[in-house]
Amino acid sequence: MSYLPCVEVEPATPATAAVIWLHGLGADGHDFEAIVPELHLPQDAGVRFIFPHAPSMPVTINNGYVMPAWYDILDIAFDRKVDEAQLLQSAAAVHALIDREIERGIDSQRIVIAGFSQGGAVGYQAALSYPKPLAGLLAMSTYFATHASIKVHSANRNLPIQIYHGTQDPVVPEQLGRQAVSQLAVHQLSAHYSTYPMQHSVCLEQIRDIAAWLKKTLLA
Repeated sequence: MSYLPCVEVEPATPATAAVIWLHGLGADGHDFEAIVPELHLPQDAGVRFIFPHAPSMPVTINNGYVMPAWYDILDIAFDRKVDEAQLLQSAAAVHALIDREIERGIDSQRIVIAGFSQGGAVGYQAALSYPKPLAGLLAMSTYFATHASIKVHSANRNLPIQIYHGTQDPVVPEQLGRQAVSQLAVHQLSAHYSTYPMQHSVCLEQIRDIAAWLKKTLLA
């Protein structure tokens, strides 16, 4: 079985939980690696962080320039037109990483999927369609690209979902984040939504909130 290449940050004690964190367009698995120590999780938390690298591919909205991407974006208009087949392929690759964590002894209900921007769109698809219950979904500055086609698995109908978005985001307008809440509701799913006065990024207050959410989700 071949897996996406990943940056892995091991805990100080044997891993009993995992966070699979997907980066945005043009970045790589190192993009959020530095956040791990800023979360200040307890030394004995046992949380393994996995940061996959997206494959490189031509991206239409960037004049076909080859860069790390989870899928091609065909149109940057408000309701983004994406290559859904590629997005589904990326979600399947995330499923393989979840399966690997289970094989390594992590219970599925101790696995969080997190994603920023393009990675968050893959996160929605991967987490909600996975056939075993997960711990939670963290969606940051992103949108629910497959809301019209996704088949939500019954195992994750009660999945805790936390959405974060910047109110000044010029790349993924905040309206898309709010729209995701409504789109989740169509599938009888609920989410907690938080905003910050920032652009397409993360901020210190958000990192603190992520830490609190992870502690509640994995350590409570």
